[in-house]
Amino acid sequence: VQLVESGGGLVQPGGSLRLSCAASGFTVSSVYMSWVRQTPGRSLEAVASINVEGDETWYTDPVKGRFTISRDNAKNMLYLQMNSLKAEDTGVYYCATGRRRGWYSDASLRGSRGQGTQVTVSS
Repeated sequence: VQLVESGGGLVQPGGSLRLSCAASGFTVSSVYMSWVRQTPGRSLEAVASINVEGDETWYTDPVKGRFTISRDNAKNMLYLQMNSLKAEDTGVYYCATGRRRGWYSDASLRGSRGQGTQVTVSS
């Protein structure tokens, strides 16, 4: 199982980014997939998830209405569209296998997530 995230960068408050996650060794359509993030000084927080059928999504309250998780089964890719970005969204974003909710230690997600992509929201 390998997950490789991309698409992070520096963006001004109110801007948008689209994160991508390339999966190999398995098909993203066969498992629950999630995005988690680690903001400065905090543990890993689940941000969004999508079910196997792709018809059910979940978002943590701070990103509801601003972030959208999606999947391209043909490309075996997972995405996170992030709009109206805020400074508090700054952090390292990881895609992860599994139905993730709440907070996680780094050790608990090791082996289930990629290497991450840095998102910095700053003027």
